[in-house]
Amino acid sequence: MKKLIISIDQGTTSSRVILFNTKGKVEFVSQYEFKQYFPKNGWVEHNPNEIWSTTLKALKNVINKANKIKGHITSIGITNQRETTILWNKKTGKPIYNAIVWQDRRTQEYCKKLKNKNYENIFRKKTGLFIDPYFSATKVKWILDNVKESKKLLKSKNLLFGTVDTFLIWKLTKGKQHLTEATNASRTMLFNINTNKWDQEILKKLNIPKSILPEVKNSADDFGKTDKKITGKEIPIAAVLGDQQAAAVGQTCFEKGSIKSTYGTGAFVIMNTGSKKINSKNKLLTTICYRLNNKTTYALEGSIFIAGAGVQWLRDKMKLIKKAPETEKIAKASKINDGIYVVPAFSGMGAPYWRPDARGLITGLTRDSNWQSLVRATVESVAYQSYDLFNAMNKDGLKPRIIKIDGGMVANNWFSQFLSDTISLKVIRPKVLETTALGVALFAGYQVGNFKSLNEIKNIWQKDRAFSPKIKNSLRNQLLKGWKLAIKKTLA
Repeated sequence: MKKLIISIDQGTTSSRVILFNTKGKVEFVSQYEFKQYFPKNGWVEHNPNEIWSTTLKALKNVINKANKIKGHITSIGITNQRETTILWNKKTGKPIYNAIVWQDRRTQEYCKKLKNKNYENIFRKKTGLFIDPYFSATKVKWILDNVKESKKLLKSKNLLFGTVDTFLIWKLTKGKQHLTEATNASRTMLFNINTNKWDQEILKKLNIPKSILPEVKNSADDFGKTDKKITGKEIPIAAVLGDQQAAAVGQTCFEKGSIKSTYGTGAFVIMNTGSKKINSKNKLLTTICYRLNNKTTYALEGSIFIAGAGVQWLRDKMKLIKKAPETEKIAKASKINDGIYVVPAFSGMGAPYWRPDARGLITGLTRDSNWQSLVRATVESVAYQSYDLFNAMNKDGLKPRIIKIDGGMVANNWFSQFLSDTISLKVIRPKVLETTALGVALFAGYQVGNFKSLNEIKNIWQKDRAFSPKIKNSLRNQLLKGWKLAIKKTLA
């Protein structure tokens, strides 16, 4: 029987389940989008039951497909949108509030208060993160303070917290397992990445009880088995990774200094720093890349909040395009960008600015400007934001030479070339663009013995195409000068 691995890739806008064979090839994909809720300015929520129902529907389709092709499912891996926060009733499994999404900015004022108390250094040393609404900690605090039911459930010890991975494990095992793993835990702002434990001092400062937190496991580990009633037979859940770390594994960034950059809803650059934590002097995050056999591999990360989400905005809100791939043709159609810049600070600015209060800006409009210029400028903005991140890495003394890229946006050849031109580095695109789903599938296979070593996993990765810088330096400098001015205006 053909050995197969299931990857659950629970993202910000859709739940996807992908069936891989042990050569890392995609056998089948099932995907369902779900609704985004914006109850107030800067608030972003999901319905946890919708996250679960779309995941389950896709999972059942994939299991049926595996049965049809007479394959043997060896294990399941779960990768997920990170930082998104869910609290639920331990007895009923019912969420007590909507999932507060990583993009949500409602705790901005509370974060300010924590900074005013001079807590930032303490948090930074322990968690590798800045105090920002992006991370789970202040979202948990908000639910505890604002949802009445939380008090009752806390008293009766029936309240549980989890990021999306934890919630899915809980659902898949019918409430038998309350678990997370190191990379997801490292994004909560409650986890000490030095001791690999939930941090008592931080929990005390935020008044969050330890009793609601899940147990933290390795990235490849035993996360229990799916319930027979849900999946037809018990299947081991053998690996869990936050989506960006999963992409780093899918791009086989196992060596120190290797880098991947993913262009999905947001864009995220991760550099493997080995067993050593690097504390950036230029506002990049120190985080966990993965943890295997209780040994932690660290990473430096830069987060851009709006990448593909900018293209979604062009499509859904501005109605300038019908489908994302149209952007390539539109960008290609003109030789220059007409001096127009879009700074897509729709939910604040991430690295290296960390300005949750910043908002989007369009600059450089003239009578001659048209809607195509706006489309191109939105796509360009993702490359410029990447330049800011790599510039921060350079200032930290890290000199990247080659970047492996992935995510939906990099299927756009024009964007991939423009990115290479802007950051002045060679970028390599893999054959399998589903690197997030692939990464966690590879670790799930590794845990159950489908792969014997990381080296064996490395041999699965294949290159599709490389892009090298072609632009004249003078033009590149001119474009970046315009971008820097646009950023200045945004931050002002």
